[in-house]
Amino acid sequence: MNENNSPLKTKLDWSAYESYGSFGSFDFGGFGESAAAAPATGDGYAKAAAVCMGKRHCQQKDKGVMCPSYRVTDDEKHSTHHRAVTLKAALDGKYGAHPFLSAELAEAMELCVSCKGCKSECPHGVDMALLRVEALAQRWQQLGHVPLRERLFANMPRLARHLKLINWVGALRKRVPLIARTMESGLGIAARRSLPRAAAQDFISSQPQSVAVADGAREVVLLVDTFSNHLDPQIAQAALEVLQAAGYTVHVARAAAGERALCCGRTFLSSGLIDEARAEATRLLDALTPFAVRGLPVIGLEPSCLLMLRDEYHALNLGERVTKLAKSAVLLEEFLAREYDAKRLALPLKPLTGKVLVHGHCHQKAFGAMPAMAKVLGLVPGLQVEFIESSCCGMSGSFGMEAEHYDVSMKMGELSLLPTVRAADADTLLIANGTSCRHQIRDGAAREATHLAQVLRLALPLPANSAN
Repeated sequence: MNENNSPLKTKLDWSAYESYGSFGSFDFGGFGESAAAAPATGDGYAKAAAVCMGKRHCQQKDKGVMCPSYRVTDDEKHSTHHRAVTLKAALDGKYGAHPFLSAELAEAMELCVSCKGCKSECPHGVDMALLRVEALAQRWQQLGHVPLRERLFANMPRLARHLKLINWVGALRKRVPLIARTMESGLGIAARRSLPRAAAQDFISSQPQSVAVADGAREVVLLVDTFSNHLDPQIAQAALEVLQAAGYTVHVARAAAGERALCCGRTFLSSGLIDEARAEATRLLDALTPFAVRGLPVIGLEPSCLLMLRDEYHALNLGERVTKLAKSAVLLEEFLAREYDAKRLALPLKPLTGKVLVHGHCHQKAFGAMPAMAKVLGLVPGLQVEFIESSCCGMSGSFGMEAEHYDVSMKMGELSLLPTVRAADADTLLIANGTSCRHQIRDGAAREATHLAQVLRLALPLPANSAN
C-alpha cells in the first residue's frame, strides 16, 4: 500500500482488468515471491501490471518487435518485465508517498518506445505502452506541471497548421549549428535531429467533403491524420485517388465548421495528457459516429493514429460509440485486402518494374496488418517486394527527437533498418507507412521513404501520374 494509504485515482479506464484473478507467484528480480500478485493499490491498473508473469520473452531477441530498448542495451532494466516489476513495486508503496516521481520508476520507463510489441508478442499480452501512459499522467500530477518540451510535442495537432510559417527555422537551423545546439540545451530537442517540415498547403482545406465517382457507388470515409494533412498531404491525395480509381465514393472526415482539423489524440496520449487526448477523441467520435452507424469503413493512413481508434479509445471512458467506431476503423491496406478477398476490389493497376523494400510500423505489426500490406502490394504486376525484418525504427514519435534519447534511437535503427536501406539500390522504392519511420530513414540513411498509397498511385494507369 502507498505510504499515504490513499487509493490511486487512475486517469484511464482499467476496468477491463478488474476481473483478473490470481497471477501465481514468481521470484521477480528480488522483489519477493508475492511480486507476481497484483498490488493492493491501483485496482485494474495494478492488475494490468500484474499481467506480466515473468516469462521474460521480452529479454530475447527473436524475430519481431519486442523489446526495442532491451535489444540495444542488453540491460534487463530496459525490458518490459522490469518495467512491470518496478511499476508493481511503486504501487505497493516501495518508493514512498509519491512513487511516480521516483527515480526507479522513471529509469524503468525511460526507454519504453510504446511499440505495442509486448501486447502482441508477450505470452500474456502485457500492454506496457498503455501502462506507461498512466504512469506519465500520474507523474505530471504529482509533479504539478508538464514540462515545456513534452507540452510542445503533445500539442503538435494544435500547432501543425502554423508550422508552415516557421519552416524557415528548420532550414536556418541546418545551416547554423549554434541554433540547433541552443534548442538542445534549452528545449532538449536533439541537435543532430532534423525538424519536421510542413507543406505549403494542407490537404483538408483544399478538398470537397465528398467526392462521388458514380451513382450507387460504395461509400467510404477517409480519415486524414494530422501528419498526412499538414506534413505529407501528397499521401492523403494519393489515397483519395486510389480509392476513387477503385470506384468508391469518398467522404473526407471533417471537424465541425470553424474548428481545426480532426485529430485522434495520439500525441497527447503518448505524452500522458489524457484529458487532452480524450477531448480530441471526442471530437473525432462526433464526426465519425454518423458514418460508423451507417456501416461505412473509416480508412486511415497513419498506423499509430488509426489503430488508436481500435485500441486505446477503449481506455478513455468515451462510451458505447467507441465499439461501433472500432469495428469500422481500418488501415488503407486492410480495407483494400478485405475488398480483394471479398472479390469487390476493381482497382486497375499497371505493372511497376523494380524492387520495393517495406518497413512495417510497430503498430502495423502488433495489430497484424502486415499480411494485408503484402497482399495489396502483390496486386501490382511486376513489383518485387521484400519486407525488412526489423524491430522499432527508433524514432517512435517524439522519442527520437529528445536529446537524451537520440543515441538509443539511432541504435535501434541501426539494428537492421538503416543498414538495409543504405545497401539498397538508388532506384529501389522504400515504403514506410509511419511518419516517424520515414523521418528516421531520412535522418539515418539520407533516403526518402514513401507510403503504400503513393506506390499504388504510381501504378494507376492515369495521366499526370506524379503522386510520389
